[in-house]
Parts: sequence; structure tokens; C-alpha cells
Amino acid sequence: MKEAIIRNIPLFHALPEEEITYLAGSLSEINVPAGTLIFREGDYGDYFLVVLSGELEIVKELGMSDERVVASRKMGDHVGEMSLLRPGGTRTASVRSRTNADLIQITRADFDGLLTRQPKMAYEMTRALSDRLDEAHNHAIHDLQEINRELVKAYEELKAAQEQIIEKEKLERELEVARKIQESILPRQMPRIPGFDFSAVMVPTRAVGGDFFDFVAIDRKHVGLAIADVTDKGVPAAIFMALTRSLLRAEALRSKDPGTVLHNVNRVLLDMNTADMFVTTVYGVLNLETRQFDYARAGHPAPILVRDGQTLIEPKNKPAQPLALFAPIPLDVQQIQLQDGDTLLLYTDGVTDAINEQGQDFGDEGLRRMLVQVCSAVGTPNCGHFQQVIGDFRQSAPQSDDITMLAVHVHGPAHTH
Repeated sequence: MKEAIIRNIPLFHALPEEEITYLAGSLSEINVPAGTLIFREGDYGDYFLVVLSGELEIVKELGMSDERVVASRKMGDHVGEMSLLRPGGTRTASVRSRTNADLIQITRADFDGLLTRQPKMAYEMTRALSDRLDEAHNHAIHDLQEINRELVKAYEELKAAQEQIIEKEKLERELEVARKIQESILPRQMPRIPGFDFSAVMVPTRAVGGDFFDFVAIDRKHVGLAIADVTDKGVPAAIFMALTRSLLRAEALRSKDPGTVLHNVNRVLLDMNTADMFVTTVYGVLNLETRQFDYARAGHPAPILVRDGQTLIEPKNKPAQPLALFAPIPLDVQQIQLQDGDTLLLYTDGVTDAINEQGQDFGDEGLRRMLVQVCSAVGTPNCGHFQQVIGDFRQSAPQSDDITMLAVHVHGPAHTH
């Protein structure tokens, strides 16, 4: 039976009969029960497997909230061969047994020997890899179609929500419904990650606003941070905010490159934007191991860093324009290396535009003074501390714009997962 299975494997079907017989007699056979984790994505691999019986499943993002099974392998299929060909020899996905399975193990030495005896196997390997690439391509197309369906559904739901709000008889009820919708969209809890303290606050000028912040758990090593400000205020801005936030989350899970994420969001916003609105934003990806923060800025105030509670580090801005206006769009793409004790702040211009009872602006200098004042006095500064300083400055003066802040405080030595 083993010889028949090996003979029917596309990778081996051109081998001469004596080679098939040799492989059947020399290769090791292993048995695994259902639910066994055979490979883990990212681990080093020096062998691949051929399925004699049973079924295996190919898993991406194992153990994460977005864990998904991308393919299955049954009798005659093989898994793990990419680790023998990739630089570094790492696994490209996790493999788990869906049922009890019997497998043949082909080590790197076995495979090298086979290629030496049968050089034409290289052509069969190329053909097999091409088939796998086609399969991966088709799966990617399916994912794109699914994301597109989700985005269209989200957009339709938002339009329906807007129509429902407009139909309300009383303005108070209309704004209350909108406020609850917006609160449900924003993160309810801050990420809990050793070595980092995350905080955020949003204070709309009206019952609802056009600002938003977000955290995106990309994988075990990376978290996305976003802050944005939609033109105008009130219900229209809140709806456009929700659309932008949905698009950004969808794209953030597809790429770790902030520039790519914002370019893709901009492209879809241009197709959907019929209200001539636009949005400024900063979106970045924080590497939890290296503490490097890579970000892209689209017409928004740049992040600002406080080091040692007193030194301000402000990136030199490059030309950048808001989303939903032009294509292609110039973006300011930079990186910031965080250290123990650093506090990173992302904010909207409602902070610097705050006005006190005497008509004075809080301004950029007020922002800098606030950061040094709080970070030098508080062990773990957060947005609540910053909001208190701004409130003390404003006193009873009316709020002129939405105020939104997102902060990351780093503490303790860097660690790896």
C-alpha cells in the first residue's frame, strides 16, 4: 500500500519503479492521533511528510483570535516541503491532524539523496510548488472577496443606521442612538501586554464626533495603533468615521506595512466617498519585541515622544495629505524606536485647538508643557492625566473640537515571545 501511495503522489509519479521501492522501504512511518500539532508556523523544519491515511489541516495564526484553517491534506498529499527550500528553513504555516493519521517522514538528507539520484525530481518539485502557489493565490482571491463582502455589508449597515437616526422624531433620541453606536465601535478595553501600558480617551464636541482611535491585534508580535479625525462634526462625521475605521481594521490584518494599509484604505474611500469628506490619520505598527513603531501619517499631527520624563522627541514632518481626497496620496512614513520609560502620544488637533476662558489657545507649546509636566511627575502617565491638564486649562470655556488621545508608556526590559 505504501508503494502505491508514493507512486500516486504528483511529486514522485515520474520516479522509476526501483526508486519507489527503495523509498517505501527506507522512509520512516509515524502515526499521530487526531488533534496533534505537527508543525508550528515559524519553527525550523528539516523534514516534510507524506499522508498515507487520515487528514491534516493547514492553520495560519495558530492560537490567535483570527486563527483560520486555510487548507487540508489527505492521502497522497505532502506537507512541510517549503521548510527545505526557504532560507532559514522555517515553517510557513502550522499543521494539525484533523483525524488519526499515518504519515511518511522524508528528512532533508532523504530529499537531498533523492535529488542526487534523480535530478529530474527538481522539475517535479517546481511543478508541485507551482500548484501550491496557484492554490495560495486562489485562497488569497477568496479572502479578498470575503473582505469586500464584509466591507459592503458594513457600508450598507452604516447607511441603514443613518436612515434610522434621521427618522427619529426628537433630536435628543437621535443623538443618543448615534452616541451608543459610536461607543460600541470604539475599543472598550485597552490591550494588556507586558511591558506596555496603553490608554486612550475621546471627548466629542457634540453627542457624537468624527475622531476615533483603535488598537488592532495583528499577531503575537505586532499591534496596530490608529488615531484619526474626520472633517466636520456630528452624525455625518461619525458615520464616515465608522466606515474609515472598518476599512482600516480590514486592511491592517492584511499587511504589517502602515503605508500599504493607508494607501488601500484611501483607494476604497475614494470609491465610496460621495459626501466630499476626508479624514486625517496616523496609523502605525508597534513591534512588541523590538519596540519599534513604524507609522504612516496622512495629514494628521505627528506622534510625539517623551523620554526620561523630560526630553521631547518630535519627528520632522514630511509632506502628507488626508485620505479620501487624491490618488495616489503622499504619506509621511517614519519609524520611532521606543525605550524603557518612554511615553508615546498620538492626538488630534482638538488638543492643541483647546481654548480657555480668556480666548487663549492651548497650542503646541501647551502640549509640550503638559507632556513634560505629567511624565516627570507620574510614574505611569496616561491619557486621563493629560485630559485633566487640558480641562484645567479650559476651565468653563466651551470645547471647540473633538479631543482624542492615545498613549503608550513603555516599562521594563524588552522581551521576546
